[in-house]
Amino acid sequence: MDTKLLSANAIVPQYNRNTLIPRMVHLGFGAFHRAHQAVYADILAQEHGSDWGYCEINLIGGEQQIADLKQQDNLYSVAEMSADAWQCRVVGVVKQALHAQVDGLDEIFRALTRPEVAIVSITITEKGYCHSPATGQLQLEHPLIIQDLADPLRPQSAVGVIVAALAKRRTAGLPAFSVMSCDNMPENGHVTRNVITAYAKALDPQLAAWIESQVTFPSTMVDRIVPAVTPGTLAQIAQQTGVQDSAAVACEPFRQWVIEDNFVAGRPAWEKAGAELVSDVLPFEEMKLRMLNGSHSFLAYLGYLAGYQHISDCMQDEHYVNAARHLMLAEQAPTLNTPGTNLEKYADSLLERYRNTALKHRTWQIAMDGTQKLPQRMLDSVRWHLAHSSDFACLALGIAGWMRYVGGKDEQRQPIDISDPLREEIAQRVANSAEGEPRVLALLQMTSVFGRDLPDNPRFVNAVTSAYLALLARGPKPRWLACWLVEPAFSGCGGLDQPMRVDLSARFQRIIC
Repeated sequence: MDTKLLSANAIVPQYNRNTLIPRMVHLGFGAFHRAHQAVYADILAQEHGSDWGYCEINLIGGEQQIADLKQQDNLYSVAEMSADAWQCRVVGVVKQALHAQVDGLDEIFRALTRPEVAIVSITITEKGYCHSPATGQLQLEHPLIIQDLADPLRPQSAVGVIVAALAKRRTAGLPAFSVMSCDNMPENGHVTRNVITAYAKALDPQLAAWIESQVTFPSTMVDRIVPAVTPGTLAQIAQQTGVQDSAAVACEPFRQWVIEDNFVAGRPAWEKAGAELVSDVLPFEEMKLRMLNGSHSFLAYLGYLAGYQHISDCMQDEHYVNAARHLMLAEQAPTLNTPGTNLEKYADSLLERYRNTALKHRTWQIAMDGTQKLPQRMLDSVRWHLAHSSDFACLALGIAGWMRYVGGKDEQRQPIDISDPLREEIAQRVANSAEGEPRVLALLQMTSVFGRDLPDNPRFVNAVTSAYLALLARGPKPRWLACWLVEPAFSGCGGLDQPMRVDLSARFQRIIC
């Protein structure tokens, strides 16, 4: 990329890229990492003289992303987009870009066993951990894990690659690195530790003991809305910057990163770029997962079924806005432990971000991989409400929306392209169940998603079944929500009063009738 051709308002690297050291290796060079973690590193290099650089690696898929980056001297642009302003930054902190199937595993391991590597970070989406979302434990029967345990020197999964790299470092007498998850999961560091150590124990108990004593797995909370890149996005960015950039990415101006300060071999001074370094990330993770990601999924399933292509389209419907706000404040907020945080203000700020018409964040994209997302975005909150005998009508409706979505047909009977690692199991359960209550009961038997407790809870089953039947009877456009949606009461300090306690089945039955 020739940065001299960029428009005058673009931020370009003013630092000497030759002085950067690839102390961080990142697995999963997707749009989110490009617009989030790499931007923090670029700000540190640009404004604070940091020499922390990245080696970027894709293991499965994304060959073109790596090829595009190499062709551009490892430079790419990030466009922060709002309805009334654009700002473009050219990120220059990438020192090397590799793909396992193009460059080979030997080259991947050479990168991971450099003595200077201090952090291996990952954005591989929830399904990349080869774990059960309901339990957080490694699935030893997962096809990739079975393959990697049979041939541990030529692994394919991120779990297998990280363990093999740590084994090589141990054999060579090199220090361990920290493994930092940046994916949307509660206690993502604990999940990463669980799957890494479980895999290592199945392979070599002594290696597992070394990993447990030498490696840290800091948890993080990441927040920035980054839609999937489309040809239209790239054309818009080229029009704004004056440069064709195949590796470019667009995002909202907002960004947040909360990091557990627990690193064995040092870290960048991320706090200088606006990150928060804390001892406990969990309250931040749960707040974001349940209020932002939970409402996103709620809008994605119902909005897609209603014919809305983008989240900003849903925000043009006041009924969706009211429903999403109710979900966040009446049903998600009471489950959180965030002292000092005004959750009403947080919810309103999320809705304002959703209204950003410059971002074409597709409902289909957010609806992907629902089996991996539902447990932390909705089901953990449902369990809280069941324990407290409180109202979870919107959560039940969101779960029912997922069930209608994975049925494979929208309201116009057009096919839906279901993208999910459990797609085959979902399709089988849909094909072998009649529409209505049998469909709900069949999908609830997916224990890797719902566990065994929820399908055995009559209140939960009745609530989801009633919501599903209401969707069948009235459709996904939630104008009928007004007959049962009750705004919560707020105290002056931003807290919430006790939510109303109602019979959800009776409520939905009234809607159907």
